[in-house]
Formats: sequence, C-alpha cells, structure tokens
Amino acid sequence: MRNRKTKIINGCLLAACALIPWNATAISHNSVLGRNVISSENIASKLESLESSSISSSNQTEALLVKSLFEITQGKNKQALDTIDKLIANTPNFKLAYLIRGDLLMAQTKLIQGFGDSTVNTNADNVTGLKDEARSRIEHYLSEKVATLQPNLLIQPNVNQHYVIVVDTDKARLYLYKNDNGNLSYVTDYYVTIGKNGAGKESSGDKRTPVGVYFASSKLKAALPDYYGEAAYPLSYPNEIDQHHNKTGSGIWLHGTPTNTYSRPPRASDGCVVLSKPDLHSLEPILQSGNTPVIIVNSLELSENGSSEFNGQKAALSEAINTWRKDWVTQDTTQYLSHYSKEFFSQEGNYDSWVEYKTRIQASKPEVSIALTNMSMFSYPISSNDGTSAKKLVVVDFEQDFRSNNLQNKMHKRQYWALENKTWKIIYEGKI
Repeated sequence: MRNRKTKIINGCLLAACALIPWNATAISHNSVLGRNVISSENIASKLESLESSSISSSNQTEALLVKSLFEITQGKNKQALDTIDKLIANTPNFKLAYLIRGDLLMAQTKLIQGFGDSTVNTNADNVTGLKDEARSRIEHYLSEKVATLQPNLLIQPNVNQHYVIVVDTDKARLYLYKNDNGNLSYVTDYYVTIGKNGAGKESSGDKRTPVGVYFASSKLKAALPDYYGEAAYPLSYPNEIDQHHNKTGSGIWLHGTPTNTYSRPPRASDGCVVLSKPDLHSLEPILQSGNTPVIIVNSLELSENGSSEFNGQKAALSEAINTWRKDWVTQDTTQYLSHYSKEFFSQEGNYDSWVEYKTRIQASKPEVSIALTNMSMFSYPISSNDGTSAKKLVVVDFEQDFRSNNLQNKMHKRQYWALENKTWKIIYEGKI
C-alpha cells in the first residue's frame, strides 16, 4: 500500500512539478528526478475514486486539482482542461488552476517544456511557489485518511474550549479538532500559507511563523488592507516562553487572502498563518469566541493512537499538579518549592527571588484552601532553536480559587511544566 501511494504521488508530482513536457509520452518514462512513475492501472484506480464520492466532498478544490493532473499523466488533456474549467468555475481566483489551464491550452499548439511554460514572462519565483502549492496539495490529498488519525501530542482542552487548532508548518496544513468531553474529534483540515522563511520565529522581520502554543483572540475590528482578506485573528505571540528566550516581533495573525487571490504558496507570508477566504469564513464561528488554542508544530505526527499515547504522561502530570496544590495547602515550604525547577522564572523574577518570596509568605503557616478548576493541558512543540523548550514541556491553564483568613482571591493562572529527570517541575507561573 505504501509503495502504491508513493507511485501515485510521484506520478502526480511529475505532472505538476517536474520540468518535463505535459504529455503522456514523457510522463510514461522514468522521471528526470529519478523517481518511479505512476502506472496506468494506478491512475485508472485513483481516477475512479476521484470521480465518485471524493469529488462531492468538502475538499472539492483539491480533488478536482488532483483529478486534472491524473488526466494529464494519461495524456487526456481535453478531459483535464474540462476538469480545470470546472475547478475555476467553482473556485475563482485560483492562480494555480489558471497556470495549469494556460499550459494545457499552449500544449494544443506546441510541445511545452515544463510546469508554467505558458507564463514565460512571469517571475520564476511565482511559478516555483505555485509548483510548491501543487506538491503540498497533492501530497495531502493522497495521504492517509487524517479523519481517523490523532496528533501525537498531549491535548486536553478545558470545558470552555470547544475546538483546538493544530497547524503543521511542514505540510502547510491546519487541522481542526472538536472537544468531545475531553476527547479530540477530527472535524476538517485546510491548506495554509506560512512565513516566507519557514517556521521557528526568532526576531521581528525574520518572516518566520512561530512554533509553540498560542491562543487566537476574536476578530480585529479595525478595517484592514485588502492584503489580509476580510478578517484577521491575532495570535498570542510572543508568549511567556518566547519572551523568556528574547524572541521579538508581533502581529502574528490568522488571516485571509486578497480579493484577487484564492490561495498563496506554502511559504509566502511575513509570518502569519493564511487561509483562503472560504476556509477562514468557515472558521469564523469558532475563532470569534476568542481564546481558541492554536498549536503550531514544525512537523506534526499523526497516528491511530494519537493523544492516547500520552495518557500516562497526562496522569503523571495531573498527579504532580495535585501534589503541588496539597503541599501549598499544608504550607510545607520545602515540599512546595521542590516542585519548582531551578530554571524557574516569572513576571516578578527568577527561582531565587521566588524562593525568598514564598519562604517569607509561608513563614507564619497561614491556614489556606486552594481549588483548581477548568484545567487545560497542551504539549509545547519543540523548536530546535529553544533551550528550555527542548525539554518535554506542557502548558497548563486553570482557574485558581485561593482562600485564607484574610484573603479570598480567584484568578486565571498559567504554568509551564517541564520534565526534568523523569520528574515534572514548574518552570513558569503567572496570571493570565
């Protein structure tokens, strides 16, 4: 099955990406890239699938795109042109579709030499970007069924977080999951554009998309230039970890595309995550509620087990959090502080200042009660450029109800827990 899928993908990529003529004779030979090409039997089988239920699905744009490229591999340029025309009718302003259509029209009068040959006066970078978009869309469409798979991440939203968004920067894909009583349920996924220079934002103007756990606020009310489409939802970059690592920059949004553009190449934004107008519109009811978790990952792993693999990790972390709470209630300062990493930092200072502050506060052993509710947990994706986040890290948010003889306080708190020598330790704590 894996070899068959590889042949299918390679065949499509030959049609869309390789610098070879758009004709059946050329595609029937081994590619200039040294890859095996798709067999006619595999093409026929996949075309039959595309012409049935897949075409009527919500992913019709990519289904029609892939269908047209399969038809090109068979030398059925007339059918491919009909399919592209249908795609353009359904999805106006789809530049990739127009590029393929131009090549098909030119192929009626001469042998063209490669993808985008009909646009000889166009910037080569633009054609390369469209080629990358074709590759990304084809590889996703022909991949395993993502609806049956789960992210290999600890994702435990709270009761008020009805949806979670996971962005895979490597595959230029956004996945939407629903919170079904604490379990993730796949809803849909969308092609996206990320930063021109890829992922792992470090500084202002580096044109990279950040990697980490963020939260999308509600739609910006101010009027925006057409470049951002009809809506933009700011992400909480830089977060506490980003700031601790001296990462700079701002204005990282989920936003749409200009009026004359259906979609952009996979690497084309200044760092934002960009969706097509209809895709962003479909997310509007979810994003408008605000505080939607958005986990941005360099390369997302999906599996049948998914987050269930993290049940043991989740149980151990939950126990550590509960033990931290109990040690705080008993005012056992030594045990309480044992839950904090020596790398701990907060908005007020470092580990040493935290120890001094808590030792002084708890010296009188006040009687307190502490309740933690509405808790969420999210694995923090590892970025190769980060020091602390290279450890296994989890973002934990909760509502804290603190009561003593002279104080009653409720607050929304965030902690980052790191796994150090197989023990969970707090490296950050602060109000939200």
